[in-house]
Amino acid sequence: MFRSVLGKTLGFVGYTVQYGCIAHCAFEYIGEFVVCSGPSMEPTIVNHDIVFSERMSRQLCKIQKGDIIIAKSPFDPNMNVCKRVIGLEGDKVCTSSPSDLFKAHTYVPKGHVWLEGDNLRNSSDSRSYGPIPYALIRGRVCLKLWPLHCFGSLSESPTRRIIKARSDSD
Repeated sequence: MFRSVLGKTLGFVGYTVQYGCIAHCAFEYIGEFVVCSGPSMEPTIVNHDIVFSERMSRQLCKIQKGDIIIAKSPFDPNMNVCKRVIGLEGDKVCTSSPSDLFKAHTYVPKGHVWLEGDNLRNSSDSRSYGPIPYALIRGRVCLKLWPLHCFGSLSESPTRRIIKARSDSD
């Protein structure tokens, strides 16, 4: 009796560990589900939307201008931010807010990206904290899953602040 219970318990623990390892690898290397909060990406992503963030683009260095990404916050490593990539290394980006009369520009340093929220008036982004290292990127948002009536790929930036370089159109 004791051997039977012990055998079943160890079998259950073994399967749990195996499935836990598979789930960990899937979430770490393939992608994850993210519940977004805050107004910075409105109207593209609103509070409590659920998105899927895939990790392969980051691993293969395939992040592009216009992609929405999940990254570690440069201020708090326990928090993630959801922002749109406006500039890649070497790109000239506008650092001013939309209401500024005089526009200021800077270049994105090597190994960094420039991030901005779609809701420019209510977003803490690279305009506040500067470009972020590529290593802080966790994944690229490829699908909106919830609410169901919005299911699908995400729209282009409503701010039109992404400047295509001549080499981007070739």
